[in-house]
Amino acid sequence: MGQMIEIDALDASGRFAAYLAEPEGAPRGAIIVHQEIFGVNPGIRAKCDYWASLGYLSIAPDMFWRFAPGYDVDPDQPEQMAEAFEVRKKFNPNKGVEDLEATIRVAREKSGGGKVGVVGYCLGGRMAYLSATRTDAAACVGYYGAGIDGLLEEAHAIANPLMLHFAEKDHFIPAETVAKIRAVLDPNQHVTIHEYAGVDHGFATTSGSRRDETAAQAADARTEAFFAAHIG
Repeated sequence: MGQMIEIDALDASGRFAAYLAEPEGAPRGAIIVHQEIFGVNPGIRAKCDYWASLGYLSIAPDMFWRFAPGYDVDPDQPEQMAEAFEVRKKFNPNKGVEDLEATIRVAREKSGGGKVGVVGYCLGGRMAYLSATRTDAAACVGYYGAGIDGLLEEAHAIANPLMLHFAEKDHFIPAETVAKIRAVLDPNQHVTIHEYAGVDHGFATTSGSRRDETAAQAADARTEAFFAAHIG
């Protein structure tokens, strides 16, 4: 269903690849899918394809293009998982937001001027939060976003709907961290937070050992309804 395209970086430093999946007929809007630390791998491409099947134009930009272009690894392979944790240390979130902004502009143009949403996983969950604070994305969803607790000083800038999903047993994001996030974000009328009992980080991955079917289906159903309400 999808194809690779190239997007011009806002800082004129080059062009980066992105996976584009287009729906049949006119798009309802656009959904940008932000990768985990494993690149635009088959799971991320499958999520784009799924959004396209629901009528959205969907783009997954290569967020590691500045230092590891085309990165694509399998988190179920221990050596690849370990490598990914080293590679992601080179990621600059500020440049990442710039690349998301460039992708938002392309998505808006390709979808005929429709609304654009952002959904991200792990690293992408944090970047979905930053999309809510720093871009004009119409709605954002973050799954188990690590590092959000260190960015709460930006919460005042959230002006559009944001949904966050957290795992109760997340070994990267302990309960006290989620409590800290909730203390700041729960009073914000634009923010909705869901927690999923008994599951760990990565529970909504498309496939593989980390996936928990029940929690993934519940979170994804909420995300679909959220985007239907706020994107179209």
